Amino acid sequence: MQTSSKQCKRRLDSIIEGHIQNPPKITMAPRSQLEITTSSVTRLVKEEASYHKELQQQYERIKKLEADTAGDDENREYTLKQEHMSLEETKKVLPTLKEKIVQTVANLEALITEEGKKGPESNVEHITAAKEAIAQAKVAQREIS
Repeated sequence: MQTSSKQCKRRLDSIIEGHIQNPPKITMAPRSQLEITTSSVTRLVKEEASYHKELQQQYERIKKLEADTAGDDENREYTLKQEHMSLEETKKVLPTLKEKIVQTVANLEALITEEGKKGPESNVEHITAAKEAIAQAKVAQREIS
C-alpha cells in the first residue's frame, strides 16, 4: 500500500502537533548532594567577593562625599548619612556569610570523604570539582583576612 505525499504530510503534521501539545518529558538524573554543596560553596564565595567589592565602593563614595565641600550642605549630610548606614548594613552581612562559608566547606569536605569511600563507584569529576571549590574558598578567605 502506497501513501500519497498529502497523507504523509498530514501524518507528520499530527505528530508534530502532538509533540507541541504534549512535549516529551526530558528527565535528568537528580544532582548529588556533593554537586549541590559544591555549587553552594562556589556561590557563597562569589557572594562574599561581591559584598567586599560593594564595601570598597561604599568607602570610596563616602570619601568622595566627605572631600566634596561644594554644593548643598544639607543634601550632602543626608547622603553621607545614608551611605554610612548602607556601609554598616554591608559590614553586618559579612560575618554571617563567612560563617556560612566555613560550615558549607566543612560539610563539603565530609561529603568528599563519603564519596571517596565508594571506591571505584565514586565520581572523580565531582570530587575534583568539590576540591577546587574548597581551594577557591580558602584562597578567598586568605585574601580577605
